[in-house]
Amino acid sequence: MTIKMNILSRGIGRRKEATAQVELIHGSGQFIINGLPGTLYLQQNPRSVLAIDSPLNQVKKEHLEDLNKLESLDVIVKVQGGGLMGQADAIKLAVARALCEIKEEYRKSLKGEGFLTQDSRIKERRKYGLRKARKAAQYHKR
Repeated sequence: MTIKMNILSRGIGRRKEATAQVELIHGSGQFIINGLPGTLYLQQNPRSVLAIDSPLNQVKKEHLEDLNKLESLDVIVKVQGGGLMGQADAIKLAVARALCEIKEEYRKSLKGEGFLTQDSRIKERRKYGLRKARKAAQYHKR
């Protein structure tokens, strides 16, 4: 059951173990994440909801001439892996990248606020002889 949509742009974002694929289409201005409304999927967590909206709000604030066009964008998200916070940050990066594809002028305002910077921190690998990356067995004096 594939629905043919008029996709304006696509973006991919990653954070920790989470990967988000975003499509921006003409619609009524709603966030759909894995088939659910955005606030429902993110469990009404205010930090996560604000994080996924922030790139779009930044562009709306700085480019008032495109306000009507930006208000009517639907954001369709497919996200997998990681936890809710990692997924929210992956969605934020993907939305920012998708907005840059629509209009190159948006890039400057998004880059200035740090929305196009991917967080490079990853989980440290486990070392031989240790329980975790840095956790060792307790030292015994005798």
